[in-house]
Amino acid sequence: MSLRLSTVILPVRPWREGGRDQWIRAEELGFHTAYSYDHLSWRSFRDLPWFGAIPTLTAAAAATERMRLGTLVTSPNFRHPVTLAKELMTLDDISGGRITLGIGAGGNGFDATALGQDPWTPRERADRFAEFVPLLDRLLTEPAVSARGTFYSADEVRNIPGCVQRPRLPFAVAATGPRGLKLAAAHGQAWVTTGDPKLYEAGTPEQSLEALRGQLTRLEKAFVEIGRDIEPMEKVLLTGFTPERNTLLESVDAFVDFAGRHQELGFTELVIHAPIPDSDFVADQGVFEKIATEGLAQLAS
Repeated sequence: MSLRLSTVILPVRPWREGGRDQWIRAEELGFHTAYSYDHLSWRSFRDLPWFGAIPTLTAAAAATERMRLGTLVTSPNFRHPVTLAKELMTLDDISGGRITLGIGAGGNGFDATALGQDPWTPRERADRFAEFVPLLDRLLTEPAVSARGTFYSADEVRNIPGCVQRPRLPFAVAATGPRGLKLAAAHGQAWVTTGDPKLYEAGTPEQSLEALRGQLTRLEKAFVEIGRDIEPMEKVLLTGFTPERNTLLESVDAFVDFAGRHQELGFTELVIHAPIPDSDFVADQGVFEKIATEGLAQLAS
């Protein structure tokens, strides 16, 4: 598969104060997909402006025409499959079938306790995720769904007329553990990783590549176990969380070097963060745009 380049636009700008322009510009730059984080708040942005992902993507769908849109990622931390399915079906309709659902088990950040619950243990998150994804899959593909689970239930739920994309909009499943990888193999059209978090601070690029190679091997094993062909599966790397996070967007050459090494591993889509001043995602806007328009061309030459 050829390598695709996408971006993440964090929902930090008011729509009328630069927010809308960012999404339009992303389409002009030729990004394959523009994603947004689906959180109630996130890390250093907790006490700063932060808007909802689904309404933002709905507005972006109305402001753009060709570029795909999606979440990276949605989680069970504050979502329920029944209500989420209805919103996604509607969003897929408004966008004309351009939505990808990035979905993961969630973490122990602010979202984990915002509804008043105690944070779930890693096992509890995995248990919920294992129930959440199959039910959401059914809700988006079947006209009427009833299910009774340990965590999530549905009673004669209708989602008519269904998604524009058939049989439903694609799932990009974020996972690195064995249970999550099995869900990705069974329900995903794409797989998402950020790399090995243990290497974020002090790891080397070589160690990161080796860790990613191991993740890809385990993903392939999960496909073999269920008898599914891995080849059509998109492999997505959300950048910014590997040892190269501070140099990746310094120049087109730096990006091309990074992209080439990860394409060789088997990744089919790289996602780079749109620059945000005075944040972990600070970068030169001009270089970012040059990477968007020239990076993949240089990689292919």
